[in-house]
Amino acid sequence: MLSNTALVLIGFQNDYFSKDGILHEVIEESSRITGVLENTLNLLRMHGREFGLVINTPIIFTKNYSELKDPVGILKIISEVGAFKQGSKGAEVIDEMHQFDDFVQYVPGKRGLNAFMETGLAELLKQQHIEHIVFAGTVTSLCIDSSARSAIDYGFKVTILSDCTSSRTAIEQDFYCHEIFPLYAQVKKSSELFTKAA
Repeated sequence: MLSNTALVLIGFQNDYFSKDGILHEVIEESSRITGVLENTLNLLRMHGREFGLVINTPIIFTKNYSELKDPVGILKIISEVGAFKQGSKGAEVIDEMHQFDDFVQYVPGKRGLNAFMETGLAELLKQQHIEHIVFAGTVTSLCIDSSARSAIDYGFKVTILSDCTSSRTAIEQDFYCHEIFPLYAQVKKSSELFTKAA
């Protein structure tokens, strides 16, 4: 059991992973190639209860996106297309994740790229004596990268799962997993995560 390790899930919501999701096309190619959803669900089924914590950090905005002040890039697009809006189906966590609700803890408040900003995530992890964070989800080049860098700044060790994350394109996913993440974190496949413990 990895009592000092937390699995942090980012972006497993309908606007990304449902076929009718507003931003589904943004990550569809990379998600299909990496098998991010299937691999993450399999990891949770086989090893979910072995982590010290499993945390889901959905991004949800108020209906008028008032928390976004002069947004640019992806946050501007999100507000323009109405994604992840409070009370919408798109903002809801995908149905496939609810089978794990008995051990997954939801941490609300994420309204930007970084899962640590204004969510109390760091405090929760430290209270539970977590030392190591494993990241799964989307978008690799945005929320995963931003949150993982912040985790390093908070003093956590970080692992990013290459087959449980997805980006805007397969090329971008490959670039981050081979060129960017190894500069500050470990990169592993989910099947390698428990190799030593087996």
